[in-house]
Amino acid sequence: MPLYIKDDATAALVAQLARAAGVTKSEAVRRAVAAELARLAPAAPEPLALRTRFAQLRARHPLPAATGAAADKAFFDDLSDA
Repeated sequence: MPLYIKDDATAALVAQLARAAGVTKSEAVRRAVAAELARLAPAAPEPLALRTRFAQLRARHPLPAATGAAADKAFFDDLSDA
């Protein structure tokens, strides 16, 4: 399906990009759209960065100290009034 650009300024920018890159106008549009989509997509964190983020989260929100109480079936039944 063809893409018709009605705006002369946009068409001129596409032509300028195509000339600068040495590609067709279609290829220039494809590259520009792909680059913009890549820029907008959130980058996946690296595994080490993710571990660091979790360590910071745990430092800010530590788990409460253990109470020593047993959390057995009776405990959970009492919570849900079963």
